This record gives sequence, C-alpha cells and structure tokens, in this order.
Amino acid sequence: MLDTIRTYIQKEKLLSVEATVIVGLSGGMDSMALLDILTLLGYRCVAAHCNFHLRGAESDRDGDFVRRWCKSVDVPLVSIDFDTREYASDRKISIEMAARELRYRWFEMMRVQHQAEAIAVAHHRDDSVETVLMNLIRGTGIKGLSGIAPKNRKVVRPLLSVSREEIARYMVSRDIPYVFDSSNNDDLFLRNALRLHVIPTLEELNPAVKEAIYRTAQHVAQAEKVYNAAMKESMEKVVQNDRIDVRELRKTPSPQSLLFELLTPMGFGPSTIQDICSSMDAEPGKIFLSRSHRVIKDRDYFLIDQLPDKEATEQSFFIELQTNALTMPLPLTFSILPMPITIERNKRFLYADFDQLRFPLTLRKWRQGDWFIPFGMKGRKKLSDYFTDRKFSLKDKEAAWVLLSGEEIVWIVGERPDERYRIREGTLRVFHVSWTEDT
Repeated sequence: MLDTIRTYIQKEKLLSVEATVIVGLSGGMDSMALLDILTLLGYRCVAAHCNFHLRGAESDRDGDFVRRWCKSVDVPLVSIDFDTREYASDRKISIEMAARELRYRWFEMMRVQHQAEAIAVAHHRDDSVETVLMNLIRGTGIKGLSGIAPKNRKVVRPLLSVSREEIARYMVSRDIPYVFDSSNNDDLFLRNALRLHVIPTLEELNPAVKEAIYRTAQHVAQAEKVYNAAMKESMEKVVQNDRIDVRELRKTPSPQSLLFELLTPMGFGPSTIQDICSSMDAEPGKIFLSRSHRVIKDRDYFLIDQLPDKEATEQSFFIELQTNALTMPLPLTFSILPMPITIERNKRFLYADFDQLRFPLTLRKWRQGDWFIPFGMKGRKKLSDYFTDRKFSLKDKEAAWVLLSGEEIVWIVGERPDERYRIREGTLRVFHVSWTEDT
C-alpha cells in the first residue's frame, strides 16, 4: 500500500519530497494510518488534534490517546480545545459545519506557524464514494459528482488512492492501535446511513458498486475539466463587469448551468437560480437575494451586486405584484385581502388600499427630503421632523425603512402609514404587509 500511496502523491503532485506536513490526527483508524504512512514515506509530520467536546469523556479519551501515541513514536503534536456548540449557536450554523470551520481554520494557522507545505487529512476512496452519493441525494452540479478532490489549496488527501478495507488490513499488519468514534454508528447522520445501510444494499445488486461509483466519479472529474473550460469561455462572453448580458446568455447551450456555476459561490440556491433563469424575459426591476449578493433584472442585463455589511443601506428593493415575501433586507410578508377585514392595531402591520398602489413597490432606507402625510393627519411632514418629534435616536433613524408607491411613501416600516393609502368606505381590497422580525 505504501507504493500505491507514494505513486498517488507523485501523480497528483500533493507533496514535495521530505516536505513538512500538518497531519490531522483524530485517533481514528484512518488518521492513524495516514500519520504512519507519511512518516514511513519520509515526510516531516506534525500531528494536529482537535477536541470539539461533542462526545463527553470519549472526546477526552481521544486526546489522551493521541498524546501517548505521538510521544511513543516521537512525532510532535499540537492540540486545541473548541467549544463547538457555542460557536455553532453564535453563527447559526450546524454542529458539523462549525467543527469543519474550526478545524480547517486552526490547521491553516498551524501550517503557517510550522512553515509546513500542506495539511494532510485522511479521506479515503470510500469517503469519496459516500460524498458522491450524499451530493446526489441533496442535488448537485457536475462538481459534486466528481467526489472529493485530491487537493484543495493547501489541504491534501493522500489516502484517496486506497479503500477503507485496505487501510484496515494495513493497520493490522503494522499492529497500530486506534480509537473508535461511537458517533460513526449513529445513522441519523446521512453519511453514516449511507455507509451502514444504503451502500450494503447497493452491493447486493453489484458487489463492486463502490469501485464502479469511484470510477464514474473519476470520469466525471475529467469531464469537469472540459466543462469548466467551456464555462470559462462562455462566461467571458456573457459576464461584463458584474453584469450578465441576457442576449448572450440565451445563446449559450445551457443558460441555467452557466448561472448555476456563476451564482452558487455567491450563496444563491438552485431554486433561486432557476427563478433567475426563468426571468430572462421578465420586466425590469425584479430582484433576487442571497445572504451576501443580489441579482437585479435590468432591461438587457442581470446586475450582480454584493451587499455591504449594513445590508445595502443605499439600495432599493422592489416588491412585485406576485411577491409573497422578502427575507432581506427585512423579513416582510405580503398578501391581498378582500373586504371586509378586521384591522389589528399593530405598528408591525400595514393595511393599505390596494387599488391606490402602483407596482412594483419600492423598499429603501429613508432619505433627507422625504415627506409623507402621517395617518390621521391632513398636512405633509418631513420624515426628519417626524423622527425628531418622535425622539428617534441616530441609530433609530439609520435603521428606518420606507415603503413607496411610485415616489410616494406608503409606510414608515414598523412605525406609521400614510394617510393617502388608508382603508376607506369604498375600499374593495386591502394590501397587508407584516414585518415578522422579533422585537
């Protein structure tokens, strides 16, 4: 197996001869094998262990085990403790994603500190097969069907050339101990469910199914190179200074594929990308948002814009007649209700005469010079004066949004509607807006 891995490292250009390598060491079978193999191949290894404190005493046991082992084989060890649950809660991400972010960020810090060439992790061929199946189940593009990459920037995976079974035989032949992570038997995790149940079922249909999937992923990885070259050529024609030329986009063999490759890294999901593609013939003004970017449908272009940290305070957001909800910049829901209705007196709700409105409506931050007619009054009032009368702090003023019909303010969101759009005796339909964010 050493020769197989040595050849794979050379073929994929993963490591230079006698390079210093940070080796992710959990204490499990795969990482223990990786450390032993790289050491035997002549690399200068620094083991790096993370205690995520997710499995109680078992996590501490793993840390004690790797410390004893590294001392016995004279391999330097660095370790760190993480409060993974707190990190995940603060950032509103999954435990799995939190552990991944913490692990790789720290690995990179150790790589720089120890002047190492790369970070080696212990993914093997079976992991790559499971990843292909996971991506297929969740929905993916061509990249997701190519499996785990041998190299991703400074992270290398020398064991992708061998299977879990080969690693197990190697561990027996070398008489190397390891610890077992009990969470690997929890089939609530998708990867575990695939390994424990789905793949064994597939092996009943084809005993060599893992090898077949791995070969297919290799073919897809090669096809991806052709695909990426074609995408790059198309993007050079279609994308111009953060603008997508709709006419050129239509000429491509698959506009949706090009949009997928371009917009997925910006946080747009498949369903939103499909909506963007479907809006090529839509009227200007339609807007699509991710957490970090927005795409605006202009007359002949899709305009790509990165949202600033203050949630695009100078941007305008458009509410089309068919829009049911917004998540950004404010969580708003919209509905059209027939009269009669019961009006709930709540500043977070707007009830406006639907037939007085002109769509698309505009949502933006207030500006100096803006004015409206406060509900229940007859005369116009500048918003700056209204905020002063209401004793708004500077922070309150900066946070104020307005909803407009044409150039007229309909509602200071969460504060007060305009008298001109109130419900009257002749009102037939009501436009209802609810600001759903918690106070």
